[in-house]
Amino acid sequence: QRGIWFFSSYLKVELETVTVNVTIQDFVADVVSELVFRNTEQFSMETVFIFPVDSDTVVHTFCATMGDTRIEAMLWEKEEAQELCKATSGMENLRYLQDQWDLQGPVFACFLGTLPPDREVAISLCYVQELPLQPDGAAQFCWPGELFPRTDIMSYISAEEEVSKNLHFCIRLKSAHGVSHVAGNSSFTPLQYTAPDQTSAEVSLKSSPFLRCHLNLLVYYRGPHTLSAVVERRDSKAPHGSLLGDPVVMLTLMPDIPEAVPDPGQLGEFLFLMDRSLFRDAQVPLEELPHLSSAHPSIYPQNTLLFLLKSLPLGCYFNIYSFGATFKAFYPQSVENTQESMDNAVGRISSICPDLGGCDLLGLLRSIYSTPLLQGHPRQLFIFIQRKISSEEEAVMAEVYRYRDHHRCFCFPTNRCDSFNLSQAMALETKGECVCIHSRMDMTSEALKCLQRALQPVATGISLHWELPPGLEVSTIRKAPEMIFQGHRSSVYAQIHGQAQQDAEADEGAVTLQYHVGSQSFAYTLRFSLSPSPDDRLPVHRMAMMHLLWKLAWEGTSRAEKTTQHSAVKCSISLGIPSPFTSSVAVRMTQRDAWHHDSLPPDSSMLLSPSSNLVPCQLLWLRGFRPVWFMSTKFWMVQKCQFCLEMLGRKADTEALTQLSASCKAFNTSWDWTISPLSTRLCDFSRLRVVVALQKANGSWALTAALVSALGLSKADVEGQRPSEDVQPAAWATVLALVWLHQYKWKVSWSELLEAKACRWLREQAEVQLDECLEAASSLLGCFVEPSVFRI
Repeated sequence: QRGIWFFSSYLKVELETVTVNVTIQDFVADVVSELVFRNTEQFSMETVFIFPVDSDTVVHTFCATMGDTRIEAMLWEKEEAQELCKATSGMENLRYLQDQWDLQGPVFACFLGTLPPDREVAISLCYVQELPLQPDGAAQFCWPGELFPRTDIMSYISAEEEVSKNLHFCIRLKSAHGVSHVAGNSSFTPLQYTAPDQTSAEVSLKSSPFLRCHLNLLVYYRGPHTLSAVVERRDSKAPHGSLLGDPVVMLTLMPDIPEAVPDPGQLGEFLFLMDRSLFRDAQVPLEELPHLSSAHPSIYPQNTLLFLLKSLPLGCYFNIYSFGATFKAFYPQSVENTQESMDNAVGRISSICPDLGGCDLLGLLRSIYSTPLLQGHPRQLFIFIQRKISSEEEAVMAEVYRYRDHHRCFCFPTNRCDSFNLSQAMALETKGECVCIHSRMDMTSEALKCLQRALQPVATGISLHWELPPGLEVSTIRKAPEMIFQGHRSSVYAQIHGQAQQDAEADEGAVTLQYHVGSQSFAYTLRFSLSPSPDDRLPVHRMAMMHLLWKLAWEGTSRAEKTTQHSAVKCSISLGIPSPFTSSVAVRMTQRDAWHHDSLPPDSSMLLSPSSNLVPCQLLWLRGFRPVWFMSTKFWMVQKCQFCLEMLGRKADTEALTQLSASCKAFNTSWDWTISPLSTRLCDFSRLRVVVALQKANGSWALTAALVSALGLSKADVEGQRPSEDVQPAAWATVLALVWLHQYKWKVSWSELLEAKACRWLREQAEVQLDECLEAASSLLGCFVEPSVFRI
C-alpha cells in the first residue's frame, strides 16, 4: 500500500481540507492535490512532509504555503545541487530522519519549519503514476487514509453531507476501449459518461472511507485487455525531435496466458539464494537428517533446499548460492536438472558453512545479473535472508530495478530480519512475492507455495511490430520485457518522430504484440489514433522521461551522446522529473519573491540571496523498520500453539489441534488448514524427509530397502501385495510412495509438486495397471485413495 504521512513532533496537526483531481487513462494516473493542515495546539510545532515513492511514481511538483511564506521544491543538476546543499542549514535533520525506526524505503521529504498555533499550511502535491493490474483486469488507484479529513463515527451515520464539505475528490476516466464501471471501498457519485461512445467518464467521492481506511478504487474497461495504447500529443513549445517535441505512446501489455498449457515448453531457471546465518547452529550431513529431532534448528534451511530441489521439473535449470561476508555458488553457471546434477546438488547441501559476518547480497546480485539469460527459461530468484543488509539497501534496489524486466524475486525474510522491507520492495519491483517466515517450521511450506506459482505458464519471446503512416518512425524508450508472468502487465514507452507524407492517412497507427506460452504462439493487433485530445499536463511524457533518464544512466554515454543526455536532463528539470543526474533543493521565499521567481529562469545565485533561504528537501532511502504483525488472529493462535509445542518438546494431540482449527474457522471461514505450520508434529517428519530424498529427478521412486523402511512396511508385505509380476518395481514403488504421501496431504501441503511429478511419470508408463496398483497400495497402507485424486 502506498501511504503519505504528515509528521510532526506532536499529533495535533489536523488535515482540514482535501482537494484532489485525478485523471486516469488506462493504467496511468495524473494526480493534482491540495492539502490544508492546521496546528490545533496552543504552541508552535516543527513539521516535515514525507511522501513515499516507488519506481512507478514520479513526484514532479511540491510547494507549501504558510501565510506570506512559500516553500518550493526545485530540481538542479547534481553537481550544482550539492553546492547548494552545503549552504543549507538543517541537513543533519535528513540524516536523523533516515534512521527513524518506523519508516523504510524511498521517500520524498521536505522540512517545513515552524508552524505557529492556529496557523495553516497549504501543500500542493502533483505526481504521475503507473497503476497496478488486479487479477480481474482492473486498474487500481489508491489514496492513503492518512490524507482524509478526520471524521468521527457519528458523522458517517448522521450527516454524510458534512463530510463532503472539506473533501473534494474528482476522478476523470479515459480509455479507447471504453469505461465499463468502477468499484471501491467508499461511496461514490454515479458514473457519468462524458462522451457518447463511453470512452470517458467522471466520478466523485461522496465521503472518505470508513475510519479513514485507504481508498481503493478499481477501474474496469470494456473489451479485451491484452494490449492498450495511450498516445499523448507533443508539447507545441518544444522543438521537433526532442522527447517533448514529439508524440509519445505508452503501451500496456497484458498477455492472455492460459491457466493450463498442454506442452509447457519453457521450464525456467531457478536460483536459490541462502543466507548462511540460517545455518549457524551446526553442519548436518544429509545422511544424518532423518535421525535428527524435528525441532533441530539446522533442519529447516537444509530441508527447504531438499524439498525445493526435488520439486523442480526435469529439464529446467537451477543453481544454489550461499551468501554472508562473501558468496559462493554450487556451480559456475546454472545447470540442467538431471538425475546426476540433482544427486550432486543434494549431496552438497551439507557443505554450506554458517557465516555470521557481513552480508554481500549486493555483490551476489550483481554477479547473477551479469550472467546471460537462458533462452526460453525465465529467471526466478528465491532469496532466504535473516540479517540486515547494512547500508546498501538503495544500491540493492537500484540493481533490482535495473533488471526488473529480466527476472522475478520471491523473498523469504525471517520474522527477526531487519531487511523485511527491502525484501518486500524487491518482490514488488519484480512482480514476485515476499513472505515473512514467522517460524522455521513453515519455511519449506511457504517456499514450495511460491515455487508452485513460479511454475505457472509464462509469456516469453515478446515482440512488438509497428505499422505507422509513411514518414513516421518509432524509437523505443523502454522496450518490451523478456517475459511477463501470469496476472501481470508491463509498460512500453516509445517516441513517434518524423513527418507523415502529405498523401498518407496519418490519423491511425497499429501495433502487433507477439508472444509464446510454451509451444503455443499468440498475436494480437491493436489500432490506435494518432490524433489524441490535447493534455497540457503531459503525464505520459513525464513517465517516458523518467525511463529515458534511467536508461541513459545505466548504459553510460559516449561523447557523441553527451548532447542527448544534457538535453534530456535539461528537459527533465523543466518537467520536474527526478533522475540519477539531478537532486532536489527546496527554497523558502516570500510570495513576492515567488512571483518574481516564476517569471525568471532558474539561477542558483538568486537562491542564495538574503530574501530567500534553502530548506532540507531530498529523495531519501529511509533505513528504518516497521514491525510485521500477524494478519489475522487465527493464524497467530496456530503459530502460538506450535511454538509452545516446540518449546515443551511434546507430541501434538492431533484431535485437539483439529478442534483448534475448527474453532479458528469460526472467526474466519476462509482459513485453509493446509497452511501447514503444524506439519512436523502431525506426521513423522523424519520418514517424510527420507521418502522425498529418495525420489528421482523424473518423479519416480526405485523399490529399495530404504524406501520400504521409510514407508513403515516390510519387504515381504511389499512383494506380497504387488498386483502382478508384470508391474515394474519402479511403478509399484512410485504408487506406494504417492499413496503414503497423500495420507499427510491434509496436514502437509509440501508434497503437491512431488506428487505431480510422480503422476506425470506414471502416465508415461504405458503398461502400468494403475487401478490395481492403487487399490493394492491403499490396502497395504491402510487408507483409500480414488484414482481421480492423482488425475490418473
